[in-house]
Amino acid sequence: MNIDPQATRPFDIYKLLVGCVLPRPIAFVSSVSKEGIVNLAPFSFFTVISANPPVVCFSPMINLDGRRKDSINNAEHTGEFVVNIVSEDFVREMNETSADYPPEVDEFMVSGLTAVKSDLVQPPRVKESRVSMECKLREIVEVSTAPLGGSLVIGEVVRFHVAEECFDDFRIDPDVLRAVGRMGGSTYTRTTDRFELQRPAVPKSAR
Repeated sequence: MNIDPQATRPFDIYKLLVGCVLPRPIAFVSSVSKEGIVNLAPFSFFTVISANPPVVCFSPMINLDGRRKDSINNAEHTGEFVVNIVSEDFVREMNETSADYPPEVDEFMVSGLTAVKSDLVQPPRVKESRVSMECKLREIVEVSTAPLGGSLVIGEVVRFHVAEECFDDFRIDPDVLRAVGRMGGSTYTRTTDRFELQRPAVPKSAR
């Protein structure tokens, strides 16, 4: 089947993309508005950009009614946010924060998750998260302002918080982290079914 995006409804393209690009890690982003209201929201359009310096990004989409997400507004106004990694044991609490609450609602209160003071940024981190990254905003790349359009929120990690039980010589133990990923629709995936492949060396004759 060949699909022309220009001749297809944006929501159908959204369903196609989230069904193709998977599993997707989840950035559980905590931020603070310019009025001081804390926000907590999950984003599955999320990845690493750079290790030197450490830079991550997440992509909030424009709501169907044309509104921007609170997380991008807060990051733009304050220049700070925290990316928390989601583990199986609080995935249901994370899901509670995914509803489209108004800006004056504190999703920490809605979910029952615990806000912990960060070291270098104003937004708190999630105590239940085994890995949290305090970030300073570097850039926002606006791709589209149309409904279901998106922007890339790029942040430099200025502090890592890693639970000691899952840390070993800068490697994260996946059996302790127990991260979850996002599939299409309402489906999530665990990261317990894994296999290893060693990267091959290039033969001298091919160099």
